[in-house]
Amino acid sequence: MFRPLPMIALALAIAPAAGIAAEATASLKNDRQTEIGTVTLMQTPNGVLVKLDAQGLPAGAHGFHIHETGSCSPDFAAAGDHFNPDGAEHGFENEAGPHAGDMPNIFADENGMAKADVLTASVSLEEGQEGMLLDDDGSAIIIHENPDSYGKEAGAGGRIACGVIEAQG
Repeated sequence: MFRPLPMIALALAIAPAAGIAAEATASLKNDRQTEIGTVTLMQTPNGVLVKLDAQGLPAGAHGFHIHETGSCSPDFAAAGDHFNPDGAEHGFENEAGPHAGDMPNIFADENGMAKADVLTASVSLEEGQEGMLLDDDGSAIIIHENPDSYGKEAGAGGRIACGVIEAQG
């Protein structure tokens, strides 16, 4: 007789050894400390999949970045600069390459809803890997008031939402 429960238990026991993805989340809060959404990060063989689900944003395009420090003070300045372990220059249009924390702009609809899936090979959730986000001082997700220019000067304006990236499981 086939017994599915032992097979499921075996699959769960060997999953970490089989390279099942590491995960992290960030609870996004606005400047009033109200939760406005979540970001889920999942390690894949091709990089980290960053999934955004947010509401309560001003309609339009917004800069969306990973910042270098896992802290969100009331004005979000404690998150520091863009995550940039290699000392690269800013911007996707920069011939020297972007910061590791640069991601494409997101778009909030007329109801303030924004959903996005971004795959970035510039960061990792795995310990010992280049671009590790879950280091001693952590990392944060920031949404800016304006779109990023993608050039050498960011120009995305003030920070309107922040979430500290935290490992799951």
